[in-house]
Amino acid sequence: MSDLLNKINETLAVIRKKTSKNFPVGIILGTGLGGLVKEIDIETEIDYQDLPHFPLSTVESHKGRLIFGKLGNKDVVAMQGRFHFYEGYSMKQITYPVRVMKFLGVKNLLLSNACGGMNPLFSKGDLMIMTDHINLLGDNPLIGKNEDSLGPRFPDMSEPYSNYMIELAEKTALENKIKVQKGVYAAVPGPNLETRAEYRFLRTTGADVVGMSSVPENIVANHMGIKVLGFSIITDECFPESLKPTNVDEIIAAAMTAEPKMTLIMKEVIKNL
Repeated sequence: MSDLLNKINETLAVIRKKTSKNFPVGIILGTGLGGLVKEIDIETEIDYQDLPHFPLSTVESHKGRLIFGKLGNKDVVAMQGRFHFYEGYSMKQITYPVRVMKFLGVKNLLLSNACGGMNPLFSKGDLMIMTDHINLLGDNPLIGKNEDSLGPRFPDMSEPYSNYMIELAEKTALENKIKVQKGVYAAVPGPNLETRAEYRFLRTTGADVVGMSSVPENIVANHMGIKVLGFSIITDECFPESLKPTNVDEIIAAAMTAEPKMTLIMKEVIKNL
């Protein structure tokens, strides 16, 4: 057995002492977006520090807990806090929880992030459904020897975000009169925000928003055959000609203001899966 599978089994051994259930839905909550946890009927939770081989969240607003319970009448496992490349973790460490989720039964993964909006039609506080992404992190979690039992050497990425779940999300938004955007997410290493020139460059690549997460988790989920739905909350407007300074407190506040819309849509999508 490979080192990766040994590590997964060691993590699962701790989790299985707390719950024997399978969880068909996984959730990853981004910066300022941990409030969805209040909607979960929590059955048990485990701090990351108590899980073998799990990294620890070092970022403000990322609580660092794995939560098990029910949401929308489905058994879910949720990460309240994710890991980022800029924290110094490797791509394999960042995506390790997604590997574990697969062995817990996850077939559908919903992830969220806070991001900067570059599309001039987008506004601060908008909710965007991710339709595609551009990996500008300079690394990839699949580099190295492939674990054939988990997925193929060259996974297809023609539909990185599930068209079916996107349709469910759009339908829910329409029924609840929630404005949603759709677009392309560019992932950059961070942790600094971008310069005016970098925002101009990113727009020319075809990106609508920019952030520092989500793409590694998506790649690994697709590698293992997990369907993904992604949400981005636009926390600041990144228009080069009118760029204003911002800080993490403002970003978190904007994310928390827009979060209830995302929470409602996620809950309904999960209910209808």
